[in-house]
Amino acid sequence: MPNVSSNYVAGEWVGSDAAIENRNPSELSDIVGTYSQATADQLEQALGAARSAQAVWAKSGLEARYAALMAIGTELMQRSGELGELLSREEGKPRAEGVGEVYRSGQFFTYFAAEVLRQIGDTADSVRDGIEIDVRREPVGVVAVISPWNFPTATASWKIAPALAFGNAVIWKPANLTPASAWALTEIIARQDLPPGLFNLVMGSGREIGQRLIDSPLIDAISFTGSVDVGRGIAASAVANMTKIQLEMGSKNPLVVMDDADLDLAVQCAAGGAYGGTGQKCTASSRLIVHEKVHDGFVEKLADAAGNLRVGHALAEGTQIGPVASEAQLEANLGYVRIAVEEGAKPILGGDRLRLGTDGYYMAPALFAGTRNDMRVNREEMFAPIACVIKVGSYDEALATANDTDFGLTSGIVTTSLARANHFRRHSKTGCVMVNLATAGTDYHVPFGGRGNSSFGPREQGRYAAEFYTSVKTAYVNSGTPR
Repeated sequence: MPNVSSNYVAGEWVGSDAAIENRNPSELSDIVGTYSQATADQLEQALGAARSAQAVWAKSGLEARYAALMAIGTELMQRSGELGELLSREEGKPRAEGVGEVYRSGQFFTYFAAEVLRQIGDTADSVRDGIEIDVRREPVGVVAVISPWNFPTATASWKIAPALAFGNAVIWKPANLTPASAWALTEIIARQDLPPGLFNLVMGSGREIGQRLIDSPLIDAISFTGSVDVGRGIAASAVANMTKIQLEMGSKNPLVVMDDADLDLAVQCAAGGAYGGTGQKCTASSRLIVHEKVHDGFVEKLADAAGNLRVGHALAEGTQIGPVASEAQLEANLGYVRIAVEEGAKPILGGDRLRLGTDGYYMAPALFAGTRNDMRVNREEMFAPIACVIKVGSYDEALATANDTDFGLTSGIVTTSLARANHFRRHSKTGCVMVNLATAGTDYHVPFGGRGNSSFGPREQGRYAAEFYTSVKTAYVNSGTPR
């Protein structure tokens, strides 16, 4: 049995002299584990092994790829209770959400296992006589996967699964905040019949291991989910080697509540979107754009709903909001609460640090009214259980306000008008639009991504994933004249 603190490089579990301690944000005295930090030499070894293994994997039979991905996905789903609890213990989301994330991660692998068998190209006749054309996709090569801490298993899975399905090798650098989930997924992948070095886990800081990874000329593609600033840095580094990039970054998602909305449904969508996962979702709705005719009633109902949400230990029965993932994130959240007040927002409830039965990073969900779209709390991604209400006087003003942002990941509208719903769906400048649904919550078999500062490069998930993880080859064949 390999040491739980090890990295996985070139088909072997390898340790190092440097390690980090992983603590439970619900209960700081609980040490989840100690995890090795990869060395520069280990990363170079992983890069070399990945290139060799990828050449072998690219020639492997489709059924071998199908079997490996199906096995990974099946085990994730079967062990979702156990691994979901581990995820919640280290990240802080309620146990039910952790279990759901791991189960969904298994579905990503089984979905792309099926996609392995659906890799069908195109044929065409040339404009020249006697020439036929064959169009097919080939692996892009060695893929660097850099994943975030807020969905430590799911986000990594929706990158790793298609990378392997389409014949690529993977070097995965997970967020250092959630190494336990990364190690658990790696342990499952390591037991599959894969060429040594096809999949590698290199845990370490972004400044050291992450930067070396993206700077390497041995990387053919980089899939990253994280902040805008880091994404821009990756893009700048990738240009030097002409490395293909896929960046999922920040967001500032609006939920529009119209005067004809079902207010109970609107509150359900707003509370789930703004406070679910402690607001630590790139799809969270932190901007609530509400028509003046229903504004007061909506704010009252949402305040009541938010005030009744149970904040507690991630593994405790009945917890609806777990702790913030880290001390640094909590301090940033409390800073935004102060900024909102300084900018003139009206505090309705919450926003303070909570002291509960265990020492953890607990925060009461916050609600502000009387905010403007030009306030920092409505311009910057907070990644916090904070919702800000913006009052508008018409649908046109609501749409214009929703689109007035540097981001463009998800948006939503709550209305009983089919005309408004369809108009918003067509004119909202986001990659994903929700009608009478929370902005958070997407399916695994359809494309995911945004516009503006939210995304750069091809979409993730579903059949659109092939655009990033493959290269298209067009072949012309002159078969001659039959005799």
